[in-house]
Amino acid sequence: MSPSSKKMKASERREHILSLLKQAREPITGSSLAEEMNVTRQVIVGDVSLLKARNEPIVATSQGYMYMTDNKESLAYQRTIVCQHNAEQTEEELNILVDHGVHVYEVVVEHPIYGDLTAQLRISNRRDVKKFIDEVHSTNASFLLELTDGVHTHTISADSKEALDEAEDALWKAGILMKN
Repeated sequence: MSPSSKKMKASERREHILSLLKQAREPITGSSLAEEMNVTRQVIVGDVSLLKARNEPIVATSQGYMYMTDNKESLAYQRTIVCQHNAEQTEEELNILVDHGVHVYEVVVEHPIYGDLTAQLRISNRRDVKKFIDEVHSTNASFLLELTDGVHTHTISADSKEALDEAEDALWKAGILMKN
């Protein structure tokens, strides 16, 4: 019997969500989980929060939920960069990074009240960039950088130090990267 044909108990539903996330090779959206489980997206949000409270390594990214394992997405070189730009330059910034073979794992802004606010991005190609930008626009959401006059950091990684250096150089030339 599929989960959508009969309403599951909450504990069964959470275990099924966990199983799906562990097997998935790509993020799964809350909406698709909700449809499969025949519940609202908000129920899924609550279920995922409860799973996280059990110390399950689930991350909410801009593409959906992911179950994180130790070796998943591990690239040889990683660093944090500081950028400043307006919302309209976000797509340019992300495309510069992915065009150099760089993966953008997260964005962090420093909020005066809440401290560091971090969002998992997990963007690694132009398709991911387009999906992220389209999602922001379709939901009328704001970019985190709008809280900080455009200043934010990214954790990025790549297979080589050269790829990171070249991406930083391109961001600098575009007037996006901040340096000491």
